[in-house]
Amino acid sequence: MNFIKNWVFPIIIGLFIAFIIRTFLFTLVTVDGPSMDPNLNNGELVIESKVSTVRRGDVIVFDATNEDPQIKSGHKDYVKRVIAVGGDTVSHKGANLYVNGKKINQQYISLEQQSGGTWGDWTLKTLSSRNFWQKKDRNTTVVPKDSYFVLGDHRSVSNDSRMFGYVEKKNVLGKIYTPFWNSDKQSKENVNDQSKKFFAN
Repeated sequence: MNFIKNWVFPIIIGLFIAFIIRTFLFTLVTVDGPSMDPNLNNGELVIESKVSTVRRGDVIVFDATNEDPQIKSGHKDYVKRVIAVGGDTVSHKGANLYVNGKKINQQYISLEQQSGGTWGDWTLKTLSSRNFWQKKDRNTTVVPKDSYFVLGDHRSVSNDSRMFGYVEKKNVLGKIYTPFWNSDKQSKENVNDQSKKFFAN
C-alpha cells in the first residue's frame, strides 16, 4: 500500500498534469522545412501556445490537411505568419505588402524576399481568381470571417495562402513562440513580438 501511495499515485498525477498541459495549454513542436527562414530554421524546437490570442504578425501552426489541396494523404501541419485577419484586404506592390491600404513592417525578412519572393504585384482578388485555390475561398476581395491570410517568411519557397487560400480559425492549433533558450535575439523578437510593430511607421 505504501508503494502505491508513495510511487504510483504521484506518477499517475504527474502524467495527468502533463496531459492537461500538453492538450490545453502548450507543447513543444519541431519546425519542418525552410519556409520560415531566416527566423525559424528547419529542425528548430519552438513552443506552441494553445491559449494565446492570434493577431496580425503572429506565427501560428495549423492543420493544413483540410486547407492545402496539394495534400492528398496523411496529416501535415504548417507553420506560417499571419498577415491578415477576417475583414482585411491584402495587396502586394513592388517590395511592399499592404493590409487595409496600410504598408506593413517587413524588416523581419530581406528585401529580396519582400520583392522577388512574393510573386510580384497582386491583390486578394487576383490571387483568389486562380483555380488552384480552395473552392470555398475563390473570387474574394477580403479575408473571410474567422479566417487568416498567412505567408511564410521565406516567400520564394513557402507554400502558403498565395497557393491555397485562407486558413480557417478552427484549424489553427496554436501560436508559436521562440523559447528563452534560443540565443538569436533578433529572430526571437521577429517571431514573438512582430504583432506589436506590424504596421510600418
